[in-house]
This record gives sequence, structure tokens and C-alpha cells, in this order.
Amino acid sequence: MKKIIMAFCSLFAISAQAQQLRPPAYPLITNDPYFSIWSFSDQANQSVTRHWTGKNHSLQGIVEVDGKAFQFLGMPQIQYKTLIPTALEKEYSAKYTFNTPSTGWEKEQFDDSQWAIGKAPFGDGAGSNPIRPNTAWKTKDIWYRRTITLSNFSPENIRLQVSNDDDVDVYLNGVLAYSCGPCYIAGYESYKLSPEAQKSLKKGLNTLAVHCKNPQGGGYIDVGMVEEIPAKNTIANAQQTQVSVKATNTHYTFLANGVELKVIFTSPLLMDELEVLARPASYITFEAKSQDNRSHSVKVKFEVSADLAVNMPTQEVITQVQANTPKGLQLVSAGSKSQKILGKKGDDLRIDWGYAYLAGKEVTLAVGNSNDRVMKSTLNLGNVGTKASQKHLILAYDDIYSVQYFGKNLRAWWRRNPSMTVQKMLDEAENNYTRLMNKTAQFDTQLYQDAQKAGGKEYANLCELAYRQAIAAHKAVDRGDGTLLFFSKENFSNGSIGTVDVTYPSAPMFLLYNNTLMKGLLEFIFEYSESGKWGKPFAAHDVGTYPLANGQTYGEDMPVEECGNMVILAAAVCQKDGNADFAKKHWPTLTTWVKYLVENGFDPANQLCTDDFAGHLARNINLSAKAIVAIASYGKMAALMGDTQTATKYSQIAKEYANKWQEMAQAGSHYALTFDKKDTWSQKYNLVWDKLLGLNLFPASVMKKEIDYYLTQQQTYGLPLDSRKTYTKSDWIVWTATMADNQQDFEALIKPIWKFANETPSRVPLTDWHETTTSKQVGFQARSVVGGYFIKMLEGKINK
Repeated sequence: MKKIIMAFCSLFAISAQAQQLRPPAYPLITNDPYFSIWSFSDQANQSVTRHWTGKNHSLQGIVEVDGKAFQFLGMPQIQYKTLIPTALEKEYSAKYTFNTPSTGWEKEQFDDSQWAIGKAPFGDGAGSNPIRPNTAWKTKDIWYRRTITLSNFSPENIRLQVSNDDDVDVYLNGVLAYSCGPCYIAGYESYKLSPEAQKSLKKGLNTLAVHCKNPQGGGYIDVGMVEEIPAKNTIANAQQTQVSVKATNTHYTFLANGVELKVIFTSPLLMDELEVLARPASYITFEAKSQDNRSHSVKVKFEVSADLAVNMPTQEVITQVQANTPKGLQLVSAGSKSQKILGKKGDDLRIDWGYAYLAGKEVTLAVGNSNDRVMKSTLNLGNVGTKASQKHLILAYDDIYSVQYFGKNLRAWWRRNPSMTVQKMLDEAENNYTRLMNKTAQFDTQLYQDAQKAGGKEYANLCELAYRQAIAAHKAVDRGDGTLLFFSKENFSNGSIGTVDVTYPSAPMFLLYNNTLMKGLLEFIFEYSESGKWGKPFAAHDVGTYPLANGQTYGEDMPVEECGNMVILAAAVCQKDGNADFAKKHWPTLTTWVKYLVENGFDPANQLCTDDFAGHLARNINLSAKAIVAIASYGKMAALMGDTQTATKYSQIAKEYANKWQEMAQAGSHYALTFDKKDTWSQKYNLVWDKLLGLNLFPASVMKKEIDYYLTQQQTYGLPLDSRKTYTKSDWIVWTATMADNQQDFEALIKPIWKFANETPSRVPLTDWHETTTSKQVGFQARSVVGGYFIKMLEGKINK
């Protein structure tokens, strides 16, 4: 018992350590793509807490000390009044043209009588936007105009509501109000008007004019306007003195009226305990003690918005006090009234089926009225002196069904047993509380130490920040026969489910910590081909749009990319297992894919790779490297199976290709981006698997030459992806850095990523796609691919 108490005390002691890295956003509740809540500000009480998409998922915390209230978490939600509805709220028509208009098209007096009239939104239907387009837009540009009427309003509080794919310019009365490019917003975001546009507004008729570009991918545009109604908060703020983000815990410390309050948000995502990892329950722990040696009466009031259970705050919810669980746990719940299970798919969406639960012991629970839409709790910590008083809550979400898999609704892994209920799950979470709080603290310490040993302090900080985010972008489900499927969601990208080229960069973390999860990321892609539902001789890109896994929805194949990814990862799984059992199970499919790579992979045609945002590229040298490594990986699996003839054949093909690659890719001081353009360069991150899998295809001098060149190309916030742009992908930088043959070069490539994360003005869950010259987010956030940061830790640990 003494050891348990001491370990638990050490958990709270961690919060006294200064945070070495200022995270772009702070993870609070991180379980799965729908149940994911973050603080987007350094001070926990300076912003509303949000879902990773940026929409309000409000958690509010108030501590009462001797009857005086102090807010330590969240803030009252800002309300919005619709002035000009988007198509998401109400159908509207606008004048539009696909042909470049004459000068002055954005001004009030412009004659648009020859333009067509169509219903918004405008788009091509290829994206993952909240609603389908009403008017087809399949050209590169669209211009549209809309006459709007304003009555009473405050210009400084007006916000544009915009969903754009891709670049957009919005004008009000001929004045530029908002511009974004390159950018892509699948959902709807709010933006302030430029000062000039604010001044241009007037009572009565105004002109809203929009230009949207679609250089690649899907196209979509819809614009409306709302007025922000500032929240009124008469409660004083507690003083935040510390915050620290660890792998599974986020620690806060506050001071209020002579009392120190420590708050820990714990999502026990322990990969050696699948039952715990898959359980959609997180802990919030409160500990108070006197700082002035006086006794203080302390209560904590914690509120959870029912918006956790709906996609949009306008949807009707039902909140209610539930009966106690069998073990006496008190709980309240919130859920949408409609309960259309698995009724929506897409990217910028929140769940609107199932139920959120707030539970605890020795706590007073209640629900608000129809206007409050909250679950309320009050924890009486009593008269607190220098000895700490501590209580906790459990916040959980039961989605009833998690994923639809080729027409069949699947249960979450924790609910695979028909006898399991949310009440039993909550009782288990409560019973495990002390053990898991100790174990997560120990794991956090171990992860940091292992990462620091592998790559230095900055690298360790990045791994801490990436861990929860990478896992929470997935959902563990039961196929219906006891087989675990681990579906990823392509967050803030296109919403695909089970994307192969998202699994590929995410894989190192799962290979490092749990090979069962790694297999769960691959199994459904194999099954898709082996069932006959996917009849092409290469691997699919995805199996649908989250949460509907009914077949690929991405508009274009990536043949070499996805075949290479699947074969390499299958080999990594086998190497981690120490046997070829996984490969044997899928050998005919792997054989079909590797034959495709032999015929088409060395000098790829004009096609997309995982960096599809950069557009099509022919003769891609990095993609060629992936194909070569995959062919050798197939040979390695054959050797594990004892098939010497096949192993020799494909290993020899890969070696011949590697020698030819070195000759054709040569560009003097480095290797080029494409075989036909010697004045270019790119990160050859795919080569890292030659090193990790021990394939010995390329001499060490190849990677050294590349690393030496990369060190001359770095910008302030990282190494650009290639010579075409200055933006980068941080996961690929870590892969590239892992190719280095010494720690100094590795850390030289990592430190600018740390600097980016620490200084970026883009306060969102960690983006993997940023601008190396400014540290600003280019796109993507909260994605699983940051699991790729763990590739340096995986090095040397993949051989069983």
C-alpha cells in the first residue's frame, strides 16, 4: 500500500515540472476521432475547450474557495446570431460564373445580369464537406455574388462563415474581407472581417462576392455571415502556474485564494492493455491543498457541454440523471434526440449518436435545462489544509456502434461481448483508477527516457506530444468474430477511413508498442482485395469515408504508393513477430502486389504518392525507392517462410534496381526529385526501411550524401519536403533524420521541428504539414501520422 501511495504522489509531482515544449494545443480528452477535446490556449481559462476540428466541446471548471468562485478551465461559450445563413443552415441562390469576369466583378454596381443563377453550395462532390453541392462546379475557378440585407449589427463582431476547397477571396461591397491561399477547409470556420470591410458595411443592401480556386482535388465553396455575441463572465480567473503535457497525462496547477489546485487529464492509452486502450473513458483528477497554511473550504464544479453528443449546437439533445451503476457509480448522460446511428460520414464532423457520460463517486451530479445543455458535477473536497484532498471524475462516450464495415455495423472492441454495457465499462474504469494512474505515470516517464536516449530532449518532447494524438485518430472495433480492426480517420484532410498512406507514416509507433494494433491497421485492406470487392492488381487507398468502411471513396488510385506501403509494413510486422505467419496468411495478395511493383515501380508513371497535396509527379525517385524496398521486403518475407528460391529472386531484382537507381538518380551532391530533372532534390524518407529492415540494398554512402545535402537546405522551422516548395511534412523529416549515421546530424534535423511546434502561431492539435519559413500550418491537424515520430525509437527494436 505504501508503494502505491508513493507512486500516486509522484504522479502529481510531475505537474511541478516546467513544460519544456509549448504545445500548439493541449490534449485533455483523447480517446478516438469523435471523443477528442483540446485546449487551444496556453492558459486553460482563456478559451473554450474544443473538439480537434475546432468546434466547441466545452468543459468548464470552477473552484470555490471559502465561497468565492474562480474559473480554472474553459470559459462561457460565445454565442452566434445568424445574419446571412450558409447553405448548411438554409438553402439560398446566388449569381455565378465559371468564366473569368471583367474588372470590378466584386463591386456593388457590377452588372451580373448575364451570370447564371444556382443554389449553394457550389462544388464537385469529391470532397468530404458537411453537405452535398447543389450546383455542380468542376472548373478551376468560380465567381459568385450574393445580395444581402443587414439591419442592426455591430461591424466589429461580424464573422464570415466559410467552407472552402481550395483558395478563396471574399469581398464585401467591393472591399476584400478575407483571403486564404493555399488553404482548404472541409467544414465551416469563422473569420473576422478586415477593418476596411467592417467600414464598408451599411444597413440595407450589401454585396457579398466570392472567388474560389480549385487547383487540385475536390472543389467546394459556401459563405455566410454571423454576429458574435460576446460571453459575459463575472467569475474571476484562477492563476495558472504550471502546465505539462506528458504522453498520457496533461497536468495543470492553479492558485486561487490561498489554495493550490492540481488538475490532471488522463487518457490511459496503454498499448500493452488493449481493453483499457479501447475503453472510451478518461479521468479528470482534482487535488487541492492550502498554500498559506490556513484551512480553506474547497469545492470544484465541473461542467460538460451536451455538444459533445451532437455535430452542430442547433441539434436537440436530451440530458438526464441515470441510475447508479451496479458498483454504485453515479452518472449523468447526454445524447442527441434523433440518434441516427452511423448516419453521417465526412471529415469536419462530430458524432451525433450514442451518449456522453459523466460519472463519479462522492459527487453531486445534475443536468441543465434545455437552454443550458450541460452535465454538471460538484465535488466537495472539504476543509483543506496542508494535507492534500483529492477526488476524480470519469468522462466517457458510448457510441453504440462505431464503424460500418461493408454493410455491417461493428461494435467497438470494448463492447464486443454482448453482455458488456456502458455501466459495466464505467465500473471497470473506476476499479482500475488507482492502478492506471500509477501505470500511466510510470509509462510517461519511461517513454520520455527512451525517446531522450534515442534522439535527445527535443525529440523526446515531440514524442510526448504525438503519442495521444496518434492513437486517438483511430478506433478499435471487433470485426464480429473476435478479430481486432484498428481503423484510422484521415483527420482534417478528406475524412477517409483506413487510408493506407496514412497507416504507413503512423506505423512506427504501433510497431514499437503493439504489433496486434499494427496488424489491425492492415487486415481490412487485405480483406478488401481478398474478398473480390477490390479487383485491381494493386492495393486500395482506403476503405471508405469515416465511419463508413464500405469501399474506397478517394477519387484516384495510388498504385505504386499503396502497394509499396502494404508490402513494407507486412514485412515489418513479420520481422517484429520473428516469423512469417502474417505474410503466409496473405501471401497470394502480397505476391500480386509485388509483381505490380516489379513491372511498374522502378520508374513510376505520372501518379500521386502519399504527398498528394503536391500534385501528380512522374518518375518520382523517392517513390521508386519505396518500390525497391518493398520488392526486397517481399524477398525477406519469403526467406522467413523458408522459400529460398523466391527470396533470392526478389532480393536480386531489388538489388539490381537499387544499383540502377543510384546511377539514374545521381545529381552531383545529392539525388534528384525525379529521374529526368537533375536540378531538383527531395527527401528520400522511404530509404529508411532499408536501414530498419536490414535489407542492405543501398550503400551507407547514399544516405550520408543525402543527409549532408539536407543539412544545407534547412530553413528556420525544418527541412522542406522537396525543391518545389518551402513547406514540409514533419513526420517525413523524422524518417529522413533517422537515416543519419550519427546523433549530431539527427538532432540537427529534429531541432527545427521542435522550434516549429514551440513557436507556431497555428494553435491547433499538432499539424504535420507546415511552412518552414514562418512555422504556420499549411493544412492537416490532429492526424495519426505523427506516430511516425517514433521511427527513431523503433530503430534497433524491430528485430525480435
